[in-house]
Amino acid sequence: MTRTQTLPQHGWAYRRIALPVLALLRRGASPQKLAWSLAAGILIGINPLIGSTTILCLALAFVFRLNIVASQITNHLAYPLQIILVIPFIRLGSRVFHTPPMPLSPHELFHAARSTPFALAHQLWLWESHALILWAILAVVLIPIIALMLTPLLARLLSRVQHHQYPLIPEA
Repeated sequence: MTRTQTLPQHGWAYRRIALPVLALLRRGASPQKLAWSLAAGILIGINPLIGSTTILCLALAFVFRLNIVASQITNHLAYPLQIILVIPFIRLGSRVFHTPPMPLSPHELFHAARSTPFALAHQLWLWESHALILWAILAVVLIPIIALMLTPLLARLLSRVQHHQYPLIPEA
């Protein structure tokens, strides 16, 4: 490459997602284990208990011997989805478990917090536990499906990596 040629510019997704996954494949991660790690990270990343995803992802990666880096990448990428899905999980949990719906009005929540704080805390934990149960059912069903879908894709990427078709760092 001559000095007058410019190196290709890659976008954020390529640098932050594709390159780490390609690096894991180059370092010997199997497509199957990597697929399960990515799938687990995605589903753990959308659980409705905000603030729990990193520790839960680390624990499951340790227990099931998943790739921690891969699961954390997708876990953190799923964070916006977690924020978006918290209320739908709670509302669906209220419907499935026949509990009173969570009031979304700040006025109602502040009034309940002032008048009956312990009852509100109990109700919040009830809504959250129902949302977590629904999320767990969803995760048990979707993790294998996503892993089975990702495995052939990662196997193809591995063959390309082995044939040096995806360099990690452009040659200078």
